[in-house]
Amino acid sequence: MPPRDIALALGVVLIWGLNFVAIKWGVDEIPPFLLTALRYLGCAFPAVFFIKRPQVGWPILIAYGVTVGVLQFSLLFTAIELGMPAGLASLVMQMQVFFTMALAILFLGERPTMLQLGGAALALIGLGAIGAERVGGAVMVPLVMTLAAALFWGLSNIVTKRAGKVDMLGFVVWGALVPPVPMLLLSLVFEGPEAMLGLPFISAGAIGSVLFIAYGSTLVGYGSWAILLGRYPASMVAPFSLLVPVVGFAAAALLLGEVVSTLEILGSLLIFLGLLLNVFGPRLVAFARA
Repeated sequence: MPPRDIALALGVVLIWGLNFVAIKWGVDEIPPFLLTALRYLGCAFPAVFFIKRPQVGWPILIAYGVTVGVLQFSLLFTAIELGMPAGLASLVMQMQVFFTMALAILFLGERPTMLQLGGAALALIGLGAIGAERVGGAVMVPLVMTLAAALFWGLSNIVTKRAGKVDMLGFVVWGALVPPVPMLLLSLVFEGPEAMLGLPFISAGAIGSVLFIAYGSTLVGYGSWAILLGRYPASMVAPFSLLVPVVGFAAAALLLGEVVSTLEILGSLLIFLGLLLNVFGPRLVAFARA
């Protein structure tokens, strides 16, 4: 991979890591259901008028929009509003790798290697350490919600696999047409009409957060990722995503002043080691046998 494309991949990692800080700034002023609706309105418009619809049926697009938008991001945004640290959220969301693996076993008949199962076990031990630090209703709820968001991310990955080989940017943009209406209705019911009426009075920082989440993280991030996946094997591109929690932790510490406990650091390291084993383990075995 030439330096230009390495820089592009690292740029995506930087955007996706900073996205968790932007979410934190966003939910400080905008309720999470409404913020989710705004994210997908920004993602869909005006891009949907310029990007061709992918060659996939509406049921798949709707299933993707529901799992990734209505469920995944509304849960993540709510968890961060309730106190889930942005840096820790960036790592716990990577549990989607193992949820995807489990769902692929159930629905696609895939079989993981022993190393991948070992990586999942390490990550679960790490998650248990983080959970032990957060035992108790008020602090445990955001962690459980973040885990649920990771589960629905994994489910959206299965939906994407069912879609086959499609233009990923077009898939994301057209799938973004699904969440706004249900999320606006949920916002009206649970957050009240005052949430929408307060939009004209939000700060420039909150507006910037919405723009970054919608256009930076989604369109630029996914668009650049799609370009890289079009040029190189997924096995070469995917490992860059392991750097997202590194950026997420660093950005949260620098920009939000977040501090994690020793037990949370230990748990995070175990999750990260599990991810490394899951991504690189099969390749190391194949290399050793060659």
